[in-house]
Parts: sequence; C-alpha cells; structure tokens
Amino acid sequence: MLLREGLKVLNEEINITGTLVWYYFICPRQVWLMSHNINPDEDDENVAIGRFLHQESYARERKEISFHGGKVDVLGTREGQLVIAEIKKSSKAERSAKMQLAFYLFELRKLGIEAKGELRYLEEKRKEQIVLDEQLTREVENAITRILKLMYEPVPPKPEKIRWCSNCAYREFCWA
Repeated sequence: MLLREGLKVLNEEINITGTLVWYYFICPRQVWLMSHNINPDEDDENVAIGRFLHQESYARERKEISFHGGKVDVLGTREGQLVIAEIKKSSKAERSAKMQLAFYLFELRKLGIEAKGELRYLEEKRKEQIVLDEQLTREVENAITRILKLMYEPVPPKPEKIRWCSNCAYREFCWA
C-alpha cells in the first residue's frame, strides 16, 4: 500500500506514455531502457517500417491528437460518440495494442473526455472495438503501478529471449 501511494506521488512527476504501456506488455526491459533515455537503434529496419506505416496509413482520416499520455493516431466521431483509433501493422501484439489504447481512453477519461477505442490492423484489414469498462480500467491501473515500480528499479531486468527479440531495435544492446 505504501509503495502504491509513493508511486502515485511519483506518477505526477513522471510521464507514463502509451508507448511505455505498449512496450511493457512486449518486454519490460524495453520500458526500463526507454524510461532511462536509452533509445533504440533508430536505423533499425523494423523501426523504419513502423514509422512509414504510421505516416502513410489512413492519411486522409488521420487527425492526431497529443496529450499527457501520448499521441492517438486517429480521432473522429461516430454516431455522436468520440472515437480514437490506434493503427497497428498486425495483431501479433494484440494484448499490447489493447492495453495501449485502453491507457489512452483512461487518460482521456481523467480529463473528463469519454471515448470509444478502435484498433485497426493493417495486414488483416480488421478493426476491433475497445470499451474502457471497469475490468479494463483496473487492468490499466495495475499496469501503471507495475510500470512505475519498474521504472524506479536501479537496474534493468535481465534480458530474456522472447519471440520479439529478433525484431527488437534493442537486440544488440541486450545480446551483443
């Protein structure tokens, strides 16, 4: 309980972003590295592909908004309801994508803005609706607590070989 209260105070001093939430569900070590300003290889092919897809997909519809917790890819309304969308190459990291979008919905709710979420997977040409219900809200709060705890660790978690390592822009940092 004391840790949670302490982290709550610290949360006001640091900025957890949707990107950190995304990485937390892929590899907590990446969160620690990013939060300590150790940046991934910007010349990595996968980083470049991701940047290209981000810039070129849904270009006519794209209306990015930035706020405290990050940047939402697409913003619009449907039947009078605000809808925010995250664009992903594929659903391979579906849990990470869902939690990143839920985090954005959570942050908007804290600002008094209710919205629905939509994940758009380019390769599958598929959309998934995300609603921030009580269960998902608890999951976001728990993730924030765990991310904050991780960020304040003095050293990063040890590298673990996982399926994402071969495409990770930190792979040389972890495995060279």
